[in-house]
Amino acid sequence: MTLPKVGRELLKRIRAHEAEVAVLGMGYVGLPLAMVAHDAGFRILAYDIDTEKVRKLNQGESYIRHLQPGKIAAMAKSDRFHATSKGGDLKSADILIFCVPTPLTKQREPDMRFIEATAETVAAILRPGQLVVLESTTYPGTTDELLKIRLEKTGLICGKDFFLAFSPEREDPGNKAYGTFNTRKIVGGVDKVSGDLANTFYSAIVKRAVLVSDARTAEAAKLTENVFRAINIALVNELKIMYDKMGIDVWEVLDAASTKPFGFMRFNPGPGWGGHCIPLDPFYLTWKAREFGQASNFIEHAGEINVRMPDYVIEKLMLALNERRKSIKGSKVLMLGVAYKKDIDDPRESPAFEILSKLLQVGAKVDYHDPLIPVLPRMREWPHLPVLRSVPLDDAVLKGRDAVVLVTDHSSLDYARIAKHAKLIIDTRGVYRKQRANVEKA
Repeated sequence: MTLPKVGRELLKRIRAHEAEVAVLGMGYVGLPLAMVAHDAGFRILAYDIDTEKVRKLNQGESYIRHLQPGKIAAMAKSDRFHATSKGGDLKSADILIFCVPTPLTKQREPDMRFIEATAETVAAILRPGQLVVLESTTYPGTTDELLKIRLEKTGLICGKDFFLAFSPEREDPGNKAYGTFNTRKIVGGVDKVSGDLANTFYSAIVKRAVLVSDARTAEAAKLTENVFRAINIALVNELKIMYDKMGIDVWEVLDAASTKPFGFMRFNPGPGWGGHCIPLDPFYLTWKAREFGQASNFIEHAGEINVRMPDYVIEKLMLALNERRKSIKGSKVLMLGVAYKKDIDDPRESPAFEILSKLLQVGAKVDYHDPLIPVLPRMREWPHLPVLRSVPLDDAVLKGRDAVVLVTDHSSLDYARIAKHAKLIIDTRGVYRKQRANVEKA
């Protein structure tokens, strides 16, 4: 590895685990990353513009349920950890890692304001010898176009004075088998020197890093992973609708198909897509593809299917109520679960918000129960929704609702008791496999 002097000094500090690592964005990606880097012996500067998160971290409090609160408390007591919301504090950091949101605009185009704002913060303190890494999922070219150009406006030259790479986050909240440490980390530099330095750092904090030829390849790899999932989720959702019309249970079909030990990978249908990746990332690629005059028909079609799934759920609810001589207008509906998947407290991009909004639009009276989300959070995309609190899931609540819409199949819910007392259940997750008079699969 041929390195300029500042690169050699940085490499030495990384290998000795003496480098200070600033993680910018203390959410579902940044906090786990800070924890594994701290476990590896590095000094951690946790940066977030949310002063409440900063306060909690410095006091050793956890605000993400699936992370071990004891580890966060121990990290906070360490002399190798400090949280801050002051951009000027970042100047001491040797490595600065962006873990900020990359949402979409209403026109389904990349919303880069969080990356741009963070780039401005870093540019203000950038000095020779620093390594900057972007982890936020984005379109190919973001690192060496948007970030490099902005950081080089400081007069420092990438690959000579500072170093720049992309390493996509691969977090799966609630996954008990794979976490930040034992999930392979893809790394790609804007230049070879930057890639080698970033690879050396990540190899020191995770079980294995995988160096690819450049940042664009790393960006494309992350999008490919999520496009693959989005298309297959759309496929099983489309099959669910088709098989329902044929009187075939899609869940039994999937159980049967899954017995084949090769050539089949199972995906389960649901009420729509959710989470911080799948509903957003494929559209970053379709947007970039248009720049090159390329159509992305598979991705666009998958998006159309997944986006309309909440409408399918509402339609099944309306038909089931009609069969019981009940109008959806004025009906009391209980939503079970608002997290985007089971057993986590993460509501980002959950189809529950779309379902709730549509139910309110048609005049239903709606409340919800989620054992992990006591208060319905304010979401950027849903500012008009009312502030709701999770209601207790007792027998009286179940009996007092005209319908229960099962959106998130948390393991802690007593599904036998729910089936016993609920008048009507719209099951979007295949929880109830046997036919029941009060269960409608959706």
